[in-house]
Amino acid sequence: MKKLIIKLIKGYQAATVDKNPTCRYRPSCSNYALDAYQNYNFFYATLLTIWRILRCNPFSKGGYDPIPKYKKILKAELKAQAEKTKEDAQ
Repeated sequence: MKKLIIKLIKGYQAATVDKNPTCRYRPSCSNYALDAYQNYNFFYATLLTIWRILRCNPFSKGGYDPIPKYKKILKAELKAQAEKTKEDAQ
């Protein structure tokens, strides 16, 4: 199912390559969805994609909005940052 969704997103991107980009966010909503499906399971990626599309409206500010990192990666980065801060304090 995941591979089918990824192919559909890539097809959408190919079909709309010549059109004026209107997405308020970076990466664009289709790139966000593609990253989500490549990095997460089908259900969580679908949830992230739907939430992103709901936020992409004329009343939102937009800006840089990447997919959330895996918890393991985020924990490791936070731990490394805490250790670096601890070393700098000494």
